[in-house]
Amino acid sequence: LPEYNINIALGTDYMGEDKKGFLRQAMWCADRSGMLGLHAGTKVVTVRDTSGKLRRYGVFLFGLTATGKSTWSCHPLGLDYSSGEGTQVIQDDIVFLKKDGSALGTEVGFFVKTDVEQSLQEALYNALTDRTALFENVMIDAEGNVDFLDESLCANGRAVIRRDKLVIRINDRRRRISSKSINLPPLDELDGLIFAFITRRNTIMPFAQELTPEQGVLAYLWGESTHSYASQPHRAGESVRIVGTDPFIIGGRGQKVNRFYDIVMHLVENYPGKVKFYQYNTGGVGEIIKTVEEGGIKKKTVVRKVKRVPIDLMAAIQRGDLKGTNKYEPGRFGTREIVKVDGQDLSEYDPAKFYSNQEIEEYLTDIIEG
Repeated sequence: LPEYNINIALGTDYMGEDKKGFLRQAMWCADRSGMLGLHAGTKVVTVRDTSGKLRRYGVFLFGLTATGKSTWSCHPLGLDYSSGEGTQVIQDDIVFLKKDGSALGTEVGFFVKTDVEQSLQEALYNALTDRTALFENVMIDAEGNVDFLDESLCANGRAVIRRDKLVIRINDRRRRISSKSINLPPLDELDGLIFAFITRRNTIMPFAQELTPEQGVLAYLWGESTHSYASQPHRAGESVRIVGTDPFIIGGRGQKVNRFYDIVMHLVENYPGKVKFYQYNTGGVGEIIKTVEEGGIKKKTVVRKVKRVPIDLMAAIQRGDLKGTNKYEPGRFGTREIVKVDGQDLSEYDPAKFYSNQEIEEYLTDIIEG
């Protein structure tokens, strides 16, 4: 009942309902105030470009739940922090976009998935192992040891962490990577702004695509990803598309898309060359899932497991996009897809090594028609 500032969730003791009940109401209020509530993380990243100059970029990271918003909002990206580079984590879930490119934040804590490895997600791991973290659906043994990768209880281990506990170690000193403010500054105060849309597909989708502004708006509209065995086993591998990657929208979705279009086109027009759009695939390549019938019941069977994109490769891709060192060429989706990343070999992820030309065409047709 948004007009009465009331949101009711019945029959649940899941912390996510409490959090999202408030925040979806807040997004609705933001929309009515001329802003745009987004299901997206934000951060400011400082990098040295190809000329050696330090530049500050604001980044929006859109994505359906469990596609990697928190992971990539909180990832240090392998930057050279001793030379002035670095990530300032702002938000990981809900923000309110304004016409000047700034975004108001909503939380001083994050509600994150806990399937985190220390070597790959250092800041998140340190926040999760701080005494201030609160766990849900997470396995803890009789000695009090936490096992974040044990999914015996369920595949949705969660925790509430504090932003100020996101720390990494640089030259044997602990360094906090969260920003002081929960708000993203306006584009006037930055060298550029990036809208990045995270999808999770496991067949032929490139790990990164460079989009035009119009394609960026369409990526927001489609909100594309796939179901997984962790979320809905009976629908694993099937497409899921949710406007704005935001299942919490109250009111007209068309109004949200049109306002997003108006805001980003205003920014593109008024800040030429300073606004860029990307789609990142945090899934992988090569998966084959078949539907088989057993005793009159249809079941999903994994014929071949996905070859996942490594976290360090995805970090290198995002780092290269910020620095301007990646190479993109026209691809099969009508976008520019990544073909070269500094220090990384992409050839082993070529879909042609996993599928026949006919299979590639079938996957392509399925995605495009969807």
